[in-house]
Amino acid sequence: MTEARTVEQPGEFPAERGEFLLRGPAGLIECAVDVPEAEDARPATIIICHPHPQHAGTMHNKVVTILERSMRELGLNTVRFNFRGVGQSEGEFDDGYGETDDLFAVAEWVRRTRPHDALWLGGFSFGAYIATRAALNLDVGQLITIAPPVGRYPFEGLHHPECPWLVVQGDEDELVSIEAVLSWVDTLDPPPDLLVMKGADHLFHRRIMDLRGLLKNGVRDQLPDSPAG
Repeated sequence: MTEARTVEQPGEFPAERGEFLLRGPAGLIECAVDVPEAEDARPATIIICHPHPQHAGTMHNKVVTILERSMRELGLNTVRFNFRGVGQSEGEFDDGYGETDDLFAVAEWVRRTRPHDALWLGGFSFGAYIATRAALNLDVGQLITIAPPVGRYPFEGLHHPECPWLVVQGDEDELVSIEAVLSWVDTLDPPPDLLVMKGADHLFHRRIMDLRGLLKNGVRDQLPDSPAG
């Protein structure tokens, strides 16, 4: 895998796929960006958060990469990044607090380099918690949370952000209780759009391509118009 280039706050959003290091609150943050085909491009960028850093979670996780691919195929620019202490990102695990600050730092860079884009946030597992926390403090066009770890992190203290929200949960998830997710969703007003994937475990083994289609269909109505209309 190509090592990320050291760049302090790139002044422009890359025109093609690439990796680099951003300055963040705990040091450098390792980032990877990709862009859609020109004819598919829409004025939106999604930042995607990975699973738990202490359980082998990285921006290269297969659920994270299938979320990235599905959004890029819909025309979005995509940004993945490693939380502090993961890969080439500096710092140490901070149980969700510092990781939210890492996301804010990446979002600030996206806002500066893509000022006219709608900002979308997505996350898988632990990353779903971080994305939800951040969405309450950012102007977000769409939030996507896959297998949110309800019961493991204090989701009960989070309300519905002021944006459309898609929650995806497998009904055979061995780490996240679907009953806990369903109960939590019922407390939210308004409730998010909930899609339950039958026969899917936490990592969506053998269902990853089905997840791709489900994600694309789940947010298609929220896509901003292309520049050409």
